[in-house]
Amino acid sequence: MTDAAEFVRANTVIGRPALVPEVALYLATEITPIWQATEDWLARANIAPPFWAFAWPGSIAIARHVLDYPATVAGKRVLDFAAGGGLAAIAALMAGAASAEAAEIDPLATATIGLNAALNGTTVAGETADIVGQPCRWDLIFCGDVCYEAPMTRHILPWLQAMARTAEVWIADPGRAYLPREGLSPFAHFVVPTSRELEDNETRNVTLSRLAAA
Repeated sequence: MTDAAEFVRANTVIGRPALVPEVALYLATEITPIWQATEDWLARANIAPPFWAFAWPGSIAIARHVLDYPATVAGKRVLDFAAGGGLAAIAALMAGAASAEAAEIDPLATATIGLNAALNGTTVAGETADIVGQPCRWDLIFCGDVCYEAPMTRHILPWLQAMARTAEVWIADPGRAYLPREGLSPFAHFVVPTSRELEDNETRNVTLSRLAAA
């Protein structure tokens, strides 16, 4: 079986996401071929969507903000939670973060994060285990577009609120249904171009907010 990194290289092209031309990523150009190829490679159907192959609006907004305001990450230990391809983590390192970890339970995502980091001359520590429940070892946690399903939100939100007691937690949300209605302090807004293959609009209005501790 071809290893994960070779699979990613064979099924993506190097591109630069909307609003963040500073960062190069291995990206899919169409969602259906990459999804089918991923199912075939893993030899099973109904797998998780290949989120790692796309630059999602939440991660784009975080990346743009930290590159524009490097003081927000300078010298900090950063976690890119549910990181996809690791865009936010890479941008943080480019802006001066002391270190960056990217948490993704999908092994193809972890491989993609490593490839994307190397492509930009950075090193991101990949974490494939579910880190929810682990103690805080970070100064700043990025959550790009994580409230898209009720079970996911119920699983992660109490832990993120606990993390906010000792770390700053950012949630970048493009209008998902399960975003909590309380405990968020917005601090930035972006209009992010996106694909009709992924979203029901050509742009998404993304709000960056700090999550309050609980």
